[in-house]
Amino acid sequence: MLRQRTLKTTIRSTGVGLHTGARVELTLRPAQPDTGIVFHRVDLPAPVAIPALAANVGDTRLSSTLAGDGTSISTVEHLMSALAGLGIDNMHVDVAGPELPIMDGSAGPFVFLLQSAGIVEQRAAKRYLRVRTPVELRDGDKWARFDPFAGFKLDFTIDFPHPIFGTESRHVIVDFAHHSYVKEVARARTFAFMQDVEAMRSMGLALGGSLQNAIVIDETRVLNAEGLRYDNEFVKHKVLDAIGDLYLLGHPLIGQYTAYKPGHALNNLLARALLARSDAFELVAFDTDDDVPSAFQHWAAAAAA
Repeated sequence: MLRQRTLKTTIRSTGVGLHTGARVELTLRPAQPDTGIVFHRVDLPAPVAIPALAANVGDTRLSSTLAGDGTSISTVEHLMSALAGLGIDNMHVDVAGPELPIMDGSAGPFVFLLQSAGIVEQRAAKRYLRVRTPVELRDGDKWARFDPFAGFKLDFTIDFPHPIFGTESRHVIVDFAHHSYVKEVARARTFAFMQDVEAMRSMGLALGGSLQNAIVIDETRVLNAEGLRYDNEFVKHKVLDAIGDLYLLGHPLIGQYTAYKPGHALNNLLARALLARSDAFELVAFDTDDDVPSAFQHWAAAAAA
């Protein structure tokens, strides 16, 4: 059977917060089986622990923000995505600040940190959340849906009124029975339009944003000199975000997630809607590796590489 996983050793890093522009210290620590992922604000007089669960998401306007005991930790989705992609179940995340460092705007640096710390199996079976019946939400012209599926697949379409978003860059299907999270998703960066960046900075936001941690688009083109990492990097970043947001379900998801114009708010609302329906999901473990959907066997191999 596939077992739960944690880090082999503690690892530390520093970076800049996307919105505050402040230096952030980050420490990732091993945790016991069945702990889950727990964030800790350690810069406060009394440290506050916030479990990484969909019910604890308090704000989704610019990122996924965990809230509890009168405090918050924002921009958790990229680290959560890396944890999901590497199959890490249990970990403590110490954050000395109100947000995680943005790194390069993708999950790639977090994947590197986690692999550098080492990943070890624990003496407990990994549990999965399996979708049993469809669950769908709509918000204006945006919509998102879970469907039963014997693996983990995301089918995403984005739509922005800008010439840089051609037909081929608006849609992607990622099926982890055939695609590699580390190679094909993890390095997709967040993106922003120049006029939106200027508006956010006027409100005291995005103070740490730069061409080193985001794709920036003006009226006609990408401003980053190196261009894009993937042909469909924009929509793949939405997939990356969703993988992190869905890991707030508390377990790897067995199912298909289809969405049109997805975002953090829709991801969280659909996760909560699924958890609110006891008939729509079940928690499962597998006795033998052969019973585990191939999507997660591929992730296990990638994590061990």
